[in-house]
Amino acid sequence: MEPTQESVPDDGAGMAPPAMPAAASPARTRQMLPPKGSCWYCEKPLDNVKRFCDKECADAFDEEKEYTR
Repeated sequence: MEPTQESVPDDGAGMAPPAMPAAASPARTRQMLPPKGSCWYCEKPLDNVKRFCDKECADAFDEEKEYTR
């Protein structure tokens, strides 16, 4: 005896939601900020290339941005 297959309409209800686009990732958002000569989080003076003085400020900026959406 062979197993039977039931026909189920494919409405996508059982599928996982699509992944977040890469452009919305925190690291990508940080790169879109223009360098301004100071840290975007704590305002510590920086050169005209860096956006954050260290990883802690970058992470804190991302966290604050997430809560203020």
